[in-house]
Amino acid sequence: MNQKKKETRALRVACLGAGYFAQFHYDAWRRTGRVALVGACDQDLEKAKETGLAAFKDLAVMLKMTCPDLLDIITPPPTHLAAIKAGISQGVRAIICQKPFCTSLEEAEEATRLAEKAGVTLVIHENFRFQPWYRTFKHALDSGMLGDVLQLTFRLRTGDGQGPRAYLDRQPYFQDMPQLLIHETGVHWVDTFRYLLGEPEAVYADLRRLNPVIKGEDAGIFVFDYPGGVRALFDGNRLLDHAAENCRTTLGEASLEGTAGTLTLSGDGSVTLRPFGNLKETVLLQPQPWQGFGGDCVKNLITHVVDGVLDGKPLENEARDYLKVIALEKMIYEADRQGRKIRDVAYA
Repeated sequence: MNQKKKETRALRVACLGAGYFAQFHYDAWRRTGRVALVGACDQDLEKAKETGLAAFKDLAVMLKMTCPDLLDIITPPPTHLAAIKAGISQGVRAIICQKPFCTSLEEAEEATRLAEKAGVTLVIHENFRFQPWYRTFKHALDSGMLGDVLQLTFRLRTGDGQGPRAYLDRQPYFQDMPQLLIHETGVHWVDTFRYLLGEPEAVYADLRRLNPVIKGEDAGIFVFDYPGGVRALFDGNRLLDHAAENCRTTLGEASLEGTAGTLTLSGDGSVTLRPFGNLKETVLLQPQPWQGFGGDCVKNLITHVVDGVLDGKPLENEARDYLKVIALEKMIYEADRQGRKIRDVAYA
């Protein structure tokens, strides 16, 4: 099989969105090799200007004037489908789209079909699987150092959801989202659990709202069943915190337990291995002052996409595969509504 020849020219990149989280994208792009940032677009033109790039208020105008190879969509779900259509119509080669991907599974399916029909690479910016601690977990799984893995657990403790001003200083729209904990945050671990353990056979969930000033759920659990009695548990509570100088580094704590040992993720981003039957732990990943967000996972994902587009390397989180994440999210809410475990897991 012939490998695609590597390209030497810079990949032209234009970005849609200049809100809170977009800062991590612009910073990551500037630190990524083989790319040239050519434009920023936002409905607030002043925010677009603050990026220091050629600034636009209209996406179509930016696409026509900058002729990007890649469009990075860093805006909320209601804008996604139209932005993807605009990118396709202007002949971009690739699109990265932030999560949550579109406003519904049906919209996401339409965007995916359109991109595939046009031969446009569409990758969802689901970056948590690119955090260094989960890459360490994956390496441990693949190496067999844990024996037979039986349990994966993540405890989300962001500590930012108490009181009437919850989320207002950073992402105020959180207060008005009808679905918050799973749709906005827990979906990261839907994808991460799939990355580590594969596709679940059954789903159970128990969700609740604790802060009355918000519309959606801010606490709850979901459980994925896997063959052989293996389980993955997400235990989320945005009102509580965990032991960390910055609760947003890892957003919580995790463990991956097997018959030969246990991996533990701490709030500082370190990962330790304790062999079964022992008290002593070995550090597999040291805490360090990572740049950017969440262990520099934004840059890690962006670099991964650049390598895929320019070098033909296999890509993770392409839109067609990510539809499974959206389907599982829907099943989590349905399992909570029905108050039972859903065993007939069906994907798009």
